[in-house]
Amino acid sequence: MQRPVRNFSIMVIMALMLAAPVLGSPNGPPWENGGGIIVETGCTCHGGGAPSTEVVVSISGVPRAYNLSQTYEFTINLQHASNELGGFVLYDYNAGTLTAGEGSQQDPDEPGALSQSEPGNDWVVTWTAPAEDIGSVNFQLVGNAVNGNGNFDEGDKWNILSFIISEPGAAEVVTDEDVSLRTISVGDYDALFVAEENPEAVEAERQEGIADEFFTNGNLYYWTTLSLIIIAAVIQGEFYERKFSGGPPHLDRSLAVPQGVRRGALAAGLGLLFAYLVDNSEPWGYSLVVGMLTLWAIYGVYRTIAQSRAPKQYTDLV
Repeated sequence: MQRPVRNFSIMVIMALMLAAPVLGSPNGPPWENGGGIIVETGCTCHGGGAPSTEVVVSISGVPRAYNLSQTYEFTINLQHASNELGGFVLYDYNAGTLTAGEGSQQDPDEPGALSQSEPGNDWVVTWTAPAEDIGSVNFQLVGNAVNGNGNFDEGDKWNILSFIISEPGAAEVVTDEDVSLRTISVGDYDALFVAEENPEAVEAERQEGIADEFFTNGNLYYWTTLSLIIIAAVIQGEFYERKFSGGPPHLDRSLAVPQGVRRGALAAGLGLLFAYLVDNSEPWGYSLVVGMLTLWAIYGVYRTIAQSRAPKQYTDLV
């Protein structure tokens, strides 16, 4: 009996693993969510499982009362302080006919409802009113503004908007300022101007900045110090050579001239490259390396001149 139970458990786990990518797909949310439908229970897998006033869900172009068989164009919009894209589900309980537009689709599990076909915003859809008076029509709209990290977490915020379109003739014009089409929304507009900062993300960014500063300054101090040590060593070598050896060894002019030309050309080329890097604000590491090579080439020209001018010494006399 233990083996069938174990096999059944494995099958359940595999089924859940296969279902996870479907639930996480950007091509529209699932129709059912736990024990109810998503337009009534909301996107409980996002944002801690509760609706949030931080996201303003609105729909414009909504009539106060519908005319029989007339088609209306709705625009669905999500607003959040930091999350710009997301998804939606719109349902009229099959009272009329909802037609998808760009970026939206008929829900695969409920053709009478619409959802996003990909993450976006400002979806334009159409609704055709029923051909006969069936009384007022109830609508449910769920909007989910996501943070784009690909996970179902508290960074995603959603809200639910319920509204009604009255039966024909029910909405009479009360004042001259009244209009037949309206924009309906739910959420706190003040929240759009205050983006909540995740303390963990802020601390991680601060730590990254400290690490980057240590790395940059560490490299700068290390290579600058190394360059100064090399220059000091060369100067010290010149000093001891002149004091204890009488100066650099003699180099015949027949060898000194071509050597000086080669080293001079190299020094000039490196000098031009160094000036180009500095003028174009290239990374300091490139400028430092090329600058050191330029000094090395200039020192080579100096050594050639110094050796060619050094007195010739005969050291093989008996």
